[in-house]
Amino acid sequence: MFRKMFTGFLAVSLVAMLAGCGAKDTKLADIQKSGKLVLGTSADYPPYEFHKKVNGKDEIVGFDVEIAKAIAADLGVQLEIKDMSFDGLLAALTAGNVDIVLAGMTPDEKRKKSVDFSKIYYQAEQGVVVPAANKDKYKSMDDLKGLRIGVQTGSIQEEIAKTQIPNADIKGLQSVSDLMLQLKSNKVDALVVELPVATAYVDKNKELAVSGLKPKEAVGGSAVAIKKNNPSLVKEVDKTIDKLISGKKIDEFTKNASAQMAE
Repeated sequence: MFRKMFTGFLAVSLVAMLAGCGAKDTKLADIQKSGKLVLGTSADYPPYEFHKKVNGKDEIVGFDVEIAKAIAADLGVQLEIKDMSFDGLLAALTAGNVDIVLAGMTPDEKRKKSVDFSKIYYQAEQGVVVPAANKDKYKSMDDLKGLRIGVQTGSIQEEIAKTQIPNADIKGLQSVSDLMLQLKSNKVDALVVELPVATAYVDKNKELAVSGLKPKEAVGGSAVAIKKNNPSLVKEVDKTIDKLISGKKIDEFTKNASAQMAE
């Protein structure tokens, strides 16, 4: 009798658990009901996302923003953008303050514990920015041993500096633009930055250069971060990414963002 009761209890509990899991998958419906998709990003990361004057008005542009616009359009809603520090993005996502995050974010194992990710939409190499006078000084990552290395706080580049540069003196800041200023003022010796971002800043700062060093990245590429237990939204985002990739639209977005930076 007890065994039957216990089995029944387990069955009811299992149904309740399954119902609870299903009840969590509400983000897509909430977005469609509200009529807007709230994007969380950190707009100091060209060509992914950056501030630019458009018709005299400050706007956040970049190819991540164009991807977010495409996702919103496919969902039939308007896009709203919230700009914040990179290391606060996932907290904002889990708290429900934003619906998705696009910020050139790599879906590493640590982040996967707190949020879910779409499929990879863009892959880029890593780079090291140094003063132009030191462009050819360093031949390997080991040559940066013990130096002051600037990284964006909470980024994959922070982990790269910690694991690939022996005895690195890590200097973490929230803003990549602030890191570039630190390098220009000799407060750090080098920066580990994603290569498209490194190139974007160096093109506008001739006293800086991208070295020939090539940091390794175990988990490559950028993906859209989405709050845990919302597979319906992940599925819709993946559908948009598939469409953009097959239509070569992300390549187009990247070129256009680079052109905007040069204007």
